[in-house]
Amino acid sequence: MNARNTPEITLYTGAACAYCVAAKNFLKGRGLEWSEVRVDLDPSQREKMVALTHRTSVPQIFIGSTHVGGYDDMMALHRAGKLDPLLSGDAS
Repeated sequence: MNARNTPEITLYTGAACAYCVAAKNFLKGRGLEWSEVRVDLDPSQREKMVALTHRTSVPQIFIGSTHVGGYDDMMALHRAGKLDPLLSGDAS
């Protein structure tokens, strides 16, 4: 966790993924930290990601146990004002 006691952020990513870079830049710009799981380097992690999300694309973003989805999903939550409550652990 980072200093603001936000839930753990996990990104499932791949090397050649512009949306993965965009997601990391967005989070970095907000002063957030995350754990990165490279599914292109570990096939078992890709299988785990697909089992958890039912999606094969990256990034797949989790905030705590909540599956946010991909970069576009995270940005939609942000624009709707629903990302900050999720990051603070106050999402219902």
